[in-house]
Amino acid sequence: MKKYILPALGLLALAPTAALAQDDATKRFEHEGATYSYTVTKVGDTRVISGVEERTGKPFTLRVGQHRVRGTVGSQQVSFALRDVEPLVKPAATLASR
Repeated sequence: MKKYILPALGLLALAPTAALAQDDATKRFEHEGATYSYTVTKVGDTRVISGVEERTGKPFTLRVGQHRVRGTVGSQQVSFALRDVEPLVKPAATLASR
């Protein structure tokens, strides 16, 4: 279960930026070798993050409230406090130079 919650936590770190942009375009990130694609929508006061792990096709839906996150990853129910969310560590980008 920890294998699924950690990527979900990373999504939450990205979600505020996506929600502020009001952009329903599909976004992607990679975590521990798995690639996830997702969209963020706002329903009332709740952000809804819906997506899929691309290799396995396992869907996830997370509803982010003011203090709590609830949802499903595959068929597994998840629920955790928003304060427990930790951002994904982004690797340094290497830029080409001429």
